[in-house]
Amino acid sequence: MKRIFNYVVIAAVAAVSLNSCGGSSSGNKVTKDGKLKGELSLSGAFALYPLAVVWADEFQQLNPGVKVDVSAGGAGKGMTDVLAGVVDFGMVSREVYPQEQERGAVGFASAKDAVVPTVNANNPVIGKMLEHGITKEIARRIWIDGDVKTWGDVLGTDDQTPIHIYTRSDACGAAETFANWFGAKQEDLGGTAVFGDPGLAAAIQKDIYGIGFNNIGYAYDNDTHKLNEGLQIFPVDTDENGSISEDEQFYDLKDNVTKAIAEGRYPSPPARDLYLVTKGVPTDPVVVAFLKYVLTDGQKKNEPVGYIEIAPEKIDKSLTTLGLKK
Repeated sequence: MKRIFNYVVIAAVAAVSLNSCGGSSSGNKVTKDGKLKGELSLSGAFALYPLAVVWADEFQQLNPGVKVDVSAGGAGKGMTDVLAGVVDFGMVSREVYPQEQERGAVGFASAKDAVVPTVNANNPVIGKMLEHGITKEIARRIWIDGDVKTWGDVLGTDDQTPIHIYTRSDACGAAETFANWFGAKQEDLGGTAVFGDPGLAAAIQKDIYGIGFNNIGYAYDNDTHKLNEGLQIFPVDTDENGSISEDEQFYDLKDNVTKAIAEGRYPSPPARDLYLVTKGVPTDPVVVAFLKYVLTDGQKKNEPVGYIEIAPEKIDKSLTTLGLKK
C-alpha cells in the first residue's frame, strides 16, 4: 500500500495548491524568445492520476517556465471542475456524455487501461476463484440483483460464507465502466461505498471476504508491477465456460494485463480509454502545447507506467481537432 498512500498524499498537496490559484490559463503566454510561461491545472480521475503526474513532470522539465498542478478526486470532480473553469483539464476515465459535450466538454483520448474485479488474496477459497473465474452475469447478480450472497453462490459450491461487497462512493469512471460491463450504471451498484481507488483497494485488503473493483494502477505496485500486497484479481471468465483457460491467465504482472488489454483478450468495458477534457477546443498556447506533448512524445511514458498508448487514428483525430494536423 506504500504506492497508493503516496498517490493520496501527493493528490492532497496538489489539491491545496490548485484551490489557492483556481483556473490558471489566463496568464499563459509564449515569451519573446519562444519559451512557454504560465500554469496548468488538472483534476479528476484516480485512474489517470499516476500517469498525469509523470507527464506533468517531464513537461515541466522541458518547459521550466510552466508549473503544472495535478489533483486526484474522481472523474466526476474532474468534469465538474473543467466545465466550471476551475482547471484547464479534467481527467476523465469514461466516455464524455452528450450532455457534457453540449456544455462544451471536449475529450482527448490520452491513454487506455482497465478496471478489474479485486478480492482479498487471503480469502480461503482464493484457489477456487483463480480456477473458476467470474463472469459478467455473476458480477451483475452480485452488485445489481443481490441474489448472489455467498462464496458458494459465486463459485457453484455449498460454501455458505457471505461475500462482502464494496463499491465506490464518489462519482467516478471506474465504477461507471465496471457497471457498463454488465449493462448497468454506477448508481445501480450495491455494496459498502468507499471513496476513491486507494480507499477501495484498502477496504479489500482489510476484509478477507471482500470483493470490489479497481483500476489496474491501484491493484498493482507501480514500481514492481506486481500485485499490491493483500490484493488478488478475480480473473474474468471471458468465454463463460466455467473455468479460466491459459489464454485468460494474465494477471500475475501489470505488464501482462496491459498486453492482454491491447490484444483485446480482456473485455471492453471494463477496459476503456482515459481522457483529458477541456472546455471548448483550447487555444491557450500552454494548454495546446501540453496536449500536443501528451498526444505525441508523452505517449512513450504510457507503457512504462502501466498504461496503453492510444491508437494512432485517435491521436490523429485529436491533433486535427487542435489544428495541429491537416
